[in-house]
Amino acid sequence: MQSIQIHSLIAAGVLLTATSTFAGGLYLPEIGSPISVGTAGVGNITNTVLPDSAITNPAGMTGIDGDTAMGGFQVLIPSVRFDSDIATAGGKDGGNAGFVSAIPSAFAVKTLNDDWRLGIGITAPLGGGVDYGKDFVGRYQAQRSVLTGLGISPSVAYRVNNKLSLGVGVSAIYTNLDLDIAINQPGLLPDGQVSIDKIDDWGYQGFFGLMYEVTDRLTIGALYKAESDVELDGDLSASTSILNNVTSKLDEVEVDFSYPQMIQVGLKYKLTDNTLLMADFDWEEWSAFGDTRLGIEGVGGASAVTTFDRDWDDTWHVGIALAHKLSNRQVFSFGIAYDSSPVSDSKRTADIPVDEQVRLSAAYGKEISDKLDFALGTTFLWLGDGKMDQEAGGERFKGEFSTNNIVFLSGTIKYKF
Repeated sequence: MQSIQIHSLIAAGVLLTATSTFAGGLYLPEIGSPISVGTAGVGNITNTVLPDSAITNPAGMTGIDGDTAMGGFQVLIPSVRFDSDIATAGGKDGGNAGFVSAIPSAFAVKTLNDDWRLGIGITAPLGGGVDYGKDFVGRYQAQRSVLTGLGISPSVAYRVNNKLSLGVGVSAIYTNLDLDIAINQPGLLPDGQVSIDKIDDWGYQGFFGLMYEVTDRLTIGALYKAESDVELDGDLSASTSILNNVTSKLDEVEVDFSYPQMIQVGLKYKLTDNTLLMADFDWEEWSAFGDTRLGIEGVGGASAVTTFDRDWDDTWHVGIALAHKLSNRQVFSFGIAYDSSPVSDSKRTADIPVDEQVRLSAAYGKEISDKLDFALGTTFLWLGDGKMDQEAGGERFKGEFSTNNIVFLSGTIKYKF
């Protein structure tokens, strides 16, 4: 029972590897480009003008003439403050559990001929984390998790005819996690500590897109992203009084879960020669994410495996955006989007306190010349109330987030060769 308790406590926090910086259905549409940040991600699926389409919908690359490259930098500024109503173990609410993260990005499209395009996108989609502090009221579920990652996504597109284009690609994602969780010990003994040090893995996720020009004014895009298995493994250390006999033999941990499949559909309608209306909808199978396997191994043959289900639901997303180009080579865009919650209030935990989410976005871009332009964008992401009523380590904590949001600030430069 003691070893299983440790496994459950670790497993409760380890899933931050997949979610501490994702949003909505837990996939972030903000990848640092003016279309992603300036339209609340709505313009991603029908993007036919910028090289980040290599990731968001590779079929859109056929709309780009000539070789094009774009570099960007995105800063995430979170405000994540929990306010407890009940905390039987005592402790603090944790202050601002988020911290500033910086995410660089680079995209390029190579024109092979009239019909074929090659593309690549390099981003750090998994940077960030949460840090509630050692004395957090929910410390037996999570104290601190710091996640870093790198995504490399090559893709190819083919123009079938004047109306239809197809694209396919694969994302190679490197994930790295550091995690701290407290262990409740009986009587007057101080809390024990479990730390997972830099567990990591390379994961691969395929994606397929299409773009169809219905009329001169209406374009429809679609993207399918396949399920991807992740197997993080690395070092485990524990410091306790009553469980040292067990934990001293356990020094390696492996966590297996899946990033879910998703389907996204969007449209782009030309209201005027200078004004575009965009909308999108997606479905993400986050019910598959709830099934997780945790394995712990160590010296002398000591090992154990446990599995659990978070009872998550599939999610859906809907958004609408507008872009307008002025005669002096300036572009403004605005967007709003909504994502449903993958988990009910009764199931939400401190390690992954996701909820329904709302995005508000705006961006400004200017063409400096026929070859060079730049853009600035921002998104305000509201992460919901995040209500929780949980028991961990035999202690109950209840409350919700008084503030729970992230501000994205983005800048890019694009050059056409």
